[in-house]
Amino acid sequence: MSSVNYANAARRASGERVVDLRSDTVTQPTPAMREAMMAAALGDDVFGDDPTVNALQERIAGMLGFEAALFMSSGTQSNLCALLAHCGRGDEYIVGQLAHTYRYEAGGAAVFGSIQPQPLPNQPDGTLLLGDIEAAIKPDDAHFAKSRLLCLENTWNGNALPLAYLDEATALARRRGLATHLDGARLFNAAVASGVPAREITRHFDSVSVCFSKGLGAPIGSALCGSRELITRAHRVRKMAGGGLRQAGLLAAAADHALSHHVERLAEDHALARRLAEGLSGIPGLAVTPPQTNIVFAQVEGGRGAALLEHLKSRGVLATGLIGLRFVTHLDVDAAGIDRAVAATREFFAHPA
Repeated sequence: MSSVNYANAARRASGERVVDLRSDTVTQPTPAMREAMMAAALGDDVFGDDPTVNALQERIAGMLGFEAALFMSSGTQSNLCALLAHCGRGDEYIVGQLAHTYRYEAGGAAVFGSIQPQPLPNQPDGTLLLGDIEAAIKPDDAHFAKSRLLCLENTWNGNALPLAYLDEATALARRRGLATHLDGARLFNAAVASGVPAREITRHFDSVSVCFSKGLGAPIGSALCGSRELITRAHRVRKMAGGGLRQAGLLAAAADHALSHHVERLAEDHALARRLAEGLSGIPGLAVTPPQTNIVFAQVEGGRGAALLEHLKSRGVLATGLIGLRFVTHLDVDAAGIDRAVAATREFFAHPA
């Protein structure tokens, strides 16, 4: 069943507004965001003259401490352009075994760039052991791919990577001659959870991909930030990947509005995730991981995960079950919706299999 039909089925079954906790990508643009989109000044971004796109690129680059930025249609496209801008054919990037750039982006770096991934085990908090990184860096020898890039992810399964770790891992990469890239799909969640400006995180990296369509609530879009030279290379890759956009200011205006109005409010999503985790804790047969940001994971005993998802759907609550049970809070969910999710889950476990 498609995601649209899945949501519609839940809506018909419950007769109430769906509490959609599948992802923070499901949000609708707010009325104020729609107004900003309709008022956007437009040009042709392929010719480089869309003023709203140009302003967004300058803003996000400056906000994160980089020389330049490039607006992208998605985080996958942004990461792909970054990897191909950093690495050439036969080069290698070091990455977590469970990282999005390795596991969930269809092998794009290998398929389109002939770049070899060197996956390493992720620790429970999403970090890669420094010793593992050090051991994975290849000597300059014709037998090996050239180790060029260390790629980290923040947040990782809702965890904000520790600032001290970012300093150590990127220092190691620089010492060994590697560039560094951050998949910052939920960078601003990490910044809010860590209590620091986002550039305190991004200052460690040579490039960063940041998403506007996750916690920030824009309908589409990411940005790749880096040096002017890197962004020039990435721009060519984006063109090859079919990413040239025309009157893209409509989309850039939504992202710009999100940066102005939806960053600080991420703390509300984090609070709702804690509310959800606290409500689910103590249920026999359900093990809940305390959330750092807006993602709550739970493990269901006895192979009942699929049945629980169906039960929740019948009560107008949507979640996912790819890696355990996952609930994601966002700006279209409120406390009442969280309480409905808790009540529906408790109802399910009140009736043993």
